[in-house]
Amino acid sequence: MKTPLTLNKPVKTKLDSKQLAGALIVLLGAVCFSSKAVIVKLAYQYHIDSVSLLALRMLFSLPFFLLIAFFSRHKEVPAVPVSVKNYLLLAFYGLMGYYLASLFDFMGLQYITAGLERLILFVYPTLVVVFSRVFLGKKITQSQYLALALTYSGVLLVLLGDVEVQNSKHLLKGGLLVFASAVTYALYLMGSGILIPRFGSVRFNSYAMSVAALGVFSHYLINHGGAQLLNYAPAVYGYSVLMAIVATVVPSYLIAEGIRLVGAGNAAIIGSVGPISTILLAFLFLGETVSLVQLIGTGVVLSGILLITIKKEKLVKS
Repeated sequence: MKTPLTLNKPVKTKLDSKQLAGALIVLLGAVCFSSKAVIVKLAYQYHIDSVSLLALRMLFSLPFFLLIAFFSRHKEVPAVPVSVKNYLLLAFYGLMGYYLASLFDFMGLQYITAGLERLILFVYPTLVVVFSRVFLGKKITQSQYLALALTYSGVLLVLLGDVEVQNSKHLLKGGLLVFASAVTYALYLMGSGILIPRFGSVRFNSYAMSVAALGVFSHYLINHGGAQLLNYAPAVYGYSVLMAIVATVVPSYLIAEGIRLVGAGNAAIIGSVGPISTILLAFLFLGETVSLVQLIGTGVVLSGILLITIKKEKLVKS
Protein backbone atom coordinates (compact mmCIF):
# COMPACT_ATOMS: atom_id res chain seq x y z
CA MET A 1 0.00 0.00 0.00
CA LYS A 2 2.92 2.34 0.67
CA THR A 3 4.40 1.99 -2.81
CA PRO A 4 1.53 3.61 -4.77
CA LEU A 5 1.36 6.44 -2.26
CA THR A 6 5.04 7.25 -2.64
CA LEU A 7 4.67 7.14 -6.42
CA ASN A 8 1.78 9.58 -6.43
CA LYS A 9 3.47 12.29 -4.35
CA PRO A 10 6.37 13.14 -6.69
CA VAL A 11 4.01 13.21 -9.68
CA LYS A 12 1.88 15.81 -7.96
CA THR A 13 4.91 17.88 -6.97
CA LYS A 14 6.29 17.74 -10.50
CA LEU A 15 3.01 18.82 -12.02
CA ASP A 16 2.58 21.61 -9.47
CA SER A 17 6.07 22.97 -10.08
CA LYS A 18 5.54 22.81 -13.84
CA GLN A 19 2.34 24.84 -13.65
CA LEU A 20 3.86 27.36 -11.25
CA ALA A 21 6.98 27.75 -13.37
CA GLY A 22 4.85 28.24 -16.48
CA ALA A 23 2.75 30.90 -14.78
CA LEU A 24 5.84 32.80 -13.59
CA ILE A 25 7.47 32.57 -17.02
CA VAL A 26 4.38 33.96 -18.75
CA LEU A 27 4.10 36.68 -16.11
CA LEU A 28 7.68 37.81 -16.66
CA GLY A 29 7.23 37.68 -20.42
CA ALA A 30 4.09 39.80 -20.19
CA VAL A 31 5.90 42.43 -18.10
CA CYS A 32 8.72 42.62 -20.65
CA PHE A 33 6.26 42.84 -23.53
CA SER A 34 4.33 45.57 -21.71
CA SER A 35 7.38 47.84 -21.80
CA LYS A 36 6.96 48.11 -25.57
CA ALA A 37 4.21 50.75 -25.43
CA VAL A 38 6.30 53.01 -23.22
CA ILE A 39 9.38 52.61 -25.43
CA VAL A 40 7.33 53.28 -28.57
CA LYS A 41 5.92 56.47 -27.08
CA LEU A 42 9.43 57.62 -26.15
CA ALA A 43 10.69 56.90 -29.68
CA TYR A 44 7.77 58.71 -31.31
CA GLN A 45 9.06 61.93 -29.73
CA TYR A 46 11.79 61.86 -32.39
CA HIS A 47 9.33 61.93 -35.31
CA ILE A 48 9.70 58.40 -36.61
CA ASP A 49 6.81 56.65 -38.34
CA SER A 50 5.37 53.33 -37.21
CA VAL A 51 6.69 51.18 -40.08
CA SER A 52 10.24 52.52 -39.72
CA LEU A 53 10.23 51.99 -35.95
CA LEU A 54 8.91 48.46 -36.39
CA ALA A 55 11.61 47.78 -39.00
CA LEU A 56 14.32 48.93 -36.57
CA ARG A 57 12.85 46.73 -33.86
CA MET A 58 13.01 43.66 -36.10
CA LEU A 59 16.42 44.63 -37.54
CA PHE A 60 17.99 44.48 -34.09
CA SER A 61 15.95 41.40 -33.09
CA LEU A 62 16.56 39.18 -36.11
CA PRO A 63 20.25 38.31 -35.41
CA PHE A 64 19.25 36.90 -32.02
CA PHE A 65 16.50 34.75 -33.52
CA LEU A 66 18.74 33.43 -36.28
CA LEU A 67 21.54 32.54 -33.84
CA ILE A 68 19.18 30.85 -31.41
CA ALA A 69 17.51 28.94 -34.26
CA PHE A 70 20.93 27.74 -35.46
CA PHE A 71 22.20 26.56 -32.08
CA SER A 72 18.90 24.93 -31.09
CA ARG A 73 18.33 23.05 -34.35
CA HIS A 74 19.49 19.72 -32.87
CA LYS A 75 18.19 20.21 -29.33
CA GLU A 76 14.46 20.12 -29.98
CA VAL A 77 14.02 17.22 -32.38
CA PRO A 78 10.30 16.43 -32.79
CA ALA A 79 9.15 12.85 -32.26
CA VAL A 80 7.17 13.04 -35.52
CA PRO A 81 8.72 14.65 -38.64
CA VAL A 82 7.39 18.15 -39.25
CA SER A 83 5.32 18.33 -42.42
CA VAL A 84 5.33 21.01 -45.09
CA LYS A 85 1.85 21.99 -43.91
CA ASN A 86 3.22 22.64 -40.43
CA TYR A 87 5.90 24.94 -41.85
CA LEU A 88 3.30 26.83 -43.87
CA LEU A 89 1.14 27.21 -40.78
CA LEU A 90 4.16 28.45 -38.84
CA ALA A 91 4.82 31.08 -41.50
CA PHE A 92 1.16 32.13 -41.44
CA TYR A 93 1.00 32.45 -37.65
CA GLY A 94 4.37 34.19 -37.54
CA LEU A 95 3.10 36.84 -39.93
CA MET A 96 -0.12 37.15 -37.96
CA GLY A 97 1.44 37.38 -34.53
CA TYR A 98 4.58 39.46 -34.92
CA TYR A 99 4.11 41.26 -38.21
CA LEU A 100 0.46 42.22 -38.52
CA ALA A 101 -0.23 42.39 -34.78
CA SER A 102 2.84 44.57 -34.20
CA LEU A 103 2.13 46.73 -37.23
CA PHE A 104 -1.48 47.40 -36.21
CA ASP A 105 -0.38 48.13 -32.65
CA PHE A 106 2.39 50.56 -33.66
CA MET A 107 0.01 52.33 -36.04
CA GLY A 108 -2.69 52.59 -33.39
CA LEU A 109 -0.25 54.09 -30.88
CA GLN A 110 0.12 57.08 -33.19
CA TYR A 111 -3.51 58.02 -32.56
CA ILE A 112 -4.41 56.97 -29.01
CA THR A 113 -2.80 57.01 -25.58
CA ALA A 114 -0.74 54.13 -24.22
CA GLY A 115 -3.37 53.50 -21.54
CA LEU A 116 -6.21 53.16 -24.03
CA GLU A 117 -4.00 51.02 -26.27
CA ARG A 118 -3.41 48.58 -23.40
CA LEU A 119 -7.11 48.43 -22.58
CA ILE A 120 -8.10 47.56 -26.14
CA LEU A 121 -5.13 45.28 -26.86
CA PHE A 122 -5.71 43.14 -23.80
CA VAL A 123 -9.04 41.83 -24.94
CA TYR A 124 -6.93 39.17 -26.67
CA PRO A 125 -7.12 36.63 -23.80
CA THR A 126 -10.88 36.43 -24.24
CA LEU A 127 -10.40 36.16 -28.00
CA VAL A 128 -7.98 33.26 -27.53
CA VAL A 129 -10.47 31.40 -25.39
CA VAL A 130 -13.30 32.12 -27.84
CA PHE A 131 -11.24 31.17 -30.92
CA SER A 132 -10.07 27.98 -29.21
CA ARG A 133 -13.70 27.12 -28.53
CA VAL A 134 -14.88 27.93 -32.06
CA PHE A 135 -12.01 26.50 -34.11
CA LEU A 136 -10.54 23.83 -31.83
CA GLY A 137 -13.60 22.76 -29.87
CA LYS A 138 -11.94 23.42 -26.50
CA LYS A 139 -14.39 23.92 -23.67
CA ILE A 140 -14.23 27.05 -21.53
CA THR A 141 -13.87 25.92 -17.93
CA GLN A 142 -15.51 27.52 -14.93
CA SER A 143 -12.13 28.59 -13.57
CA GLN A 144 -11.36 30.34 -16.86
CA TYR A 145 -14.72 32.13 -16.79
CA LEU A 146 -14.07 33.33 -13.25
CA ALA A 147 -10.44 34.25 -13.97
CA LEU A 148 -11.49 36.21 -17.04
CA ALA A 149 -14.11 38.09 -15.02
CA LEU A 150 -11.57 38.94 -12.31
CA THR A 151 -8.75 39.96 -14.62
CA TYR A 152 -10.88 42.12 -16.87
CA SER A 153 -12.71 43.71 -13.97
CA GLY A 154 -9.31 44.62 -12.59
CA VAL A 155 -8.04 45.90 -15.95
CA LEU A 156 -11.12 48.06 -16.39
CA LEU A 157 -10.88 49.32 -12.81
CA VAL A 158 -7.27 50.32 -13.37
CA LEU A 159 -7.67 51.93 -16.77
CA LEU A 160 -11.04 53.65 -16.53
CA GLY A 161 -9.56 56.09 -14.06
CA ASP A 162 -6.55 56.69 -16.28
CA VAL A 163 -8.02 56.90 -19.78
CA GLU A 164 -9.48 60.30 -20.55
CA VAL A 165 -12.17 60.81 -23.16
CA GLN A 166 -10.48 61.92 -26.35
CA ASN A 167 -12.21 64.24 -28.78
CA SER A 168 -9.77 63.42 -31.53
CA LYS A 169 -11.13 62.40 -34.92
CA HIS A 170 -8.44 59.71 -34.96
CA LEU A 171 -9.71 57.97 -31.82
CA LEU A 172 -11.88 55.47 -33.70
CA LYS A 173 -9.13 54.78 -36.23
CA GLY A 174 -6.55 54.15 -33.53
CA GLY A 175 -8.94 52.01 -31.51
CA LEU A 176 -9.82 49.82 -34.50
CA LEU A 177 -6.15 49.37 -35.40
CA VAL A 178 -5.29 48.20 -31.88
CA PHE A 179 -8.31 45.90 -31.83
CA ALA A 180 -7.08 44.39 -35.11
CA SER A 181 -3.77 43.82 -33.34
CA ALA A 182 -5.59 42.00 -30.53
CA VAL A 183 -7.40 39.75 -33.02
CA THR A 184 -4.27 38.82 -34.97
CA TYR A 185 -2.26 38.21 -31.80
CA ALA A 186 -5.02 36.00 -30.40
CA LEU A 187 -4.94 33.93 -33.59
CA TYR A 188 -1.18 33.62 -33.22
CA LEU A 189 -1.47 32.40 -29.63
CA MET A 190 -4.09 29.84 -30.62
CA GLY A 191 -1.98 28.54 -33.49
CA SER A 192 1.20 28.51 -31.45
CA GLY A 193 -0.47 26.28 -28.88
CA ILE A 194 -0.89 23.68 -31.65
CA LEU A 195 2.50 24.06 -33.34
CA ILE A 196 4.86 24.47 -30.37
CA PRO A 197 4.59 20.77 -29.39
CA ARG A 198 5.56 19.85 -32.97
CA PHE A 199 8.52 22.22 -33.37
CA GLY A 200 9.57 22.83 -29.79
CA SER A 201 9.13 26.24 -28.18
CA VAL A 202 12.58 27.63 -29.07
CA ARG A 203 12.55 26.51 -32.71
CA PHE A 204 8.97 27.63 -33.22
CA ASN A 205 9.60 31.08 -31.80
CA SER A 206 12.86 31.55 -33.73
CA TYR A 207 11.28 30.56 -37.04
CA ALA A 208 8.07 32.54 -36.48
CA MET A 209 9.94 35.71 -35.53
CA SER A 210 12.28 35.35 -38.50
CA VAL A 211 9.32 35.08 -40.87
CA ALA A 212 7.73 38.10 -39.22
CA ALA A 213 10.96 40.08 -39.65
CA LEU A 214 10.97 39.31 -43.37
CA GLY A 215 7.39 40.56 -43.58
CA VAL A 216 8.29 43.79 -41.79
CA PHE A 217 11.37 44.41 -43.97
CA SER A 218 9.37 43.80 -47.14
CA HIS A 219 6.73 46.28 -45.98
CA TYR A 220 9.37 48.87 -45.13
CA LEU A 221 11.22 48.53 -48.44
CA ILE A 222 8.00 48.88 -50.41
CA ASN A 223 7.03 52.01 -48.45
CA HIS A 224 10.35 53.77 -47.90
CA GLY A 225 13.34 52.09 -49.51
CA GLY A 226 16.48 51.59 -47.41
CA ALA A 227 18.26 54.93 -46.94
CA GLN A 228 15.79 56.59 -44.55
CA LEU A 229 16.41 54.00 -41.87
CA LEU A 230 19.88 55.48 -41.23
CA ASN A 231 18.82 59.10 -40.76
CA TYR A 232 17.21 59.17 -37.31
CA ALA A 233 18.44 60.62 -34.04
CA PRO A 234 20.77 58.39 -31.97
CA ALA A 235 18.12 58.05 -29.27
CA VAL A 236 15.83 56.28 -31.75
CA TYR A 237 18.40 53.53 -32.26
CA GLY A 238 18.92 53.24 -28.52
CA TYR A 239 15.19 52.79 -27.94
CA SER A 240 15.04 50.34 -30.84
CA VAL A 241 17.79 48.15 -29.37
CA LEU A 242 16.07 48.26 -25.97
CA MET A 243 12.77 47.32 -27.57
CA ALA A 244 14.41 44.54 -29.58
CA ILE A 245 16.01 42.84 -26.58
CA VAL A 246 13.81 43.62 -23.56
CA ALA A 247 10.43 43.90 -25.28
CA THR A 248 10.87 41.40 -28.15
CA VAL A 249 13.57 38.72 -27.96
CA VAL A 250 13.47 37.85 -24.26
CA PRO A 251 9.67 37.90 -23.78
CA SER A 252 8.93 36.07 -27.02
CA TYR A 253 10.86 33.02 -25.79
CA LEU A 254 9.38 33.32 -22.32
CA ILE A 255 5.83 33.40 -23.70
CA ALA A 256 6.48 30.50 -26.07
CA GLU A 257 7.85 28.36 -23.23
CA GLY A 258 5.02 29.43 -20.95
CA ILE A 259 2.46 28.38 -23.54
CA ARG A 260 4.09 24.95 -23.65
CA LEU A 261 3.80 24.61 -19.87
CA VAL A 262 0.34 26.03 -19.12
CA GLY A 263 -1.45 26.18 -22.50
CA ALA A 264 -2.40 29.08 -24.77
CA GLY A 265 -5.64 30.01 -22.98
CA ASN A 266 -4.12 30.15 -19.53
CA ALA A 267 -1.03 31.96 -20.84
CA ALA A 268 -3.25 34.62 -22.41
CA ILE A 269 -5.18 35.17 -19.20
CA ILE A 270 -2.02 35.37 -17.07
CA GLY A 271 -0.65 37.84 -19.62
CA SER A 272 -3.50 40.19 -18.72
CA VAL A 273 -1.15 41.65 -16.13
CA GLY A 274 0.37 43.60 -19.03
CA PRO A 275 -1.79 46.74 -18.68
CA ILE A 276 -0.96 46.95 -14.98
CA SER A 277 2.72 46.64 -15.75
CA THR A 278 2.45 49.34 -18.41
CA ILE A 279 0.93 51.74 -15.88
CA LEU A 280 3.74 51.09 -13.41
CA LEU A 281 6.41 51.48 -16.11
CA ALA A 282 4.76 54.66 -17.33
CA PHE A 283 4.88 55.96 -13.75
CA LEU A 284 8.60 55.20 -13.52
CA PHE A 285 9.72 56.38 -16.97
CA LEU A 286 7.07 58.84 -18.15
CA GLY A 287 6.15 60.42 -14.82
CA GLU A 288 2.50 59.33 -14.90
CA THR A 289 0.71 59.06 -11.56
CA VAL A 290 -0.58 55.85 -9.94
CA SER A 291 -3.89 56.17 -8.09
CA LEU A 292 -5.47 54.09 -5.32
CA VAL A 293 -7.97 52.76 -7.87
CA GLN A 294 -5.12 51.49 -9.99
CA LEU A 295 -3.56 49.71 -7.02
CA ILE A 296 -6.89 48.06 -6.15
CA GLY A 297 -7.28 46.97 -9.76
CA THR A 298 -3.80 45.48 -9.66
CA GLY A 299 -4.83 43.31 -6.74
CA VAL A 300 -7.97 42.15 -8.57
CA VAL A 301 -5.96 41.22 -11.67
CA LEU A 302 -3.39 39.32 -9.62
CA SER A 303 -6.16 37.37 -7.92
CA GLY A 304 -7.38 36.27 -11.34
CA ILE A 305 -3.88 35.20 -12.28
CA LEU A 306 -3.56 33.17 -9.08
CA LEU A 307 -6.86 31.47 -9.86
CA ILE A 308 -5.39 30.11 -13.08
CA THR A 309 -2.63 28.35 -11.15
CA ILE A 310 -5.27 26.61 -8.99
CA LYS A 311 -6.29 24.65 -12.07
CA LYS A 312 -3.26 22.42 -11.48
CA GLU A 313 -5.08 20.92 -8.51
CA LYS A 314 -7.81 19.65 -10.79
CA LEU A 315 -5.24 18.26 -13.22
CA VAL A 316 -3.60 16.30 -10.42
CA LYS A 317 -6.87 14.85 -9.15
CA SER A 318 -8.21 13.89 -12.57
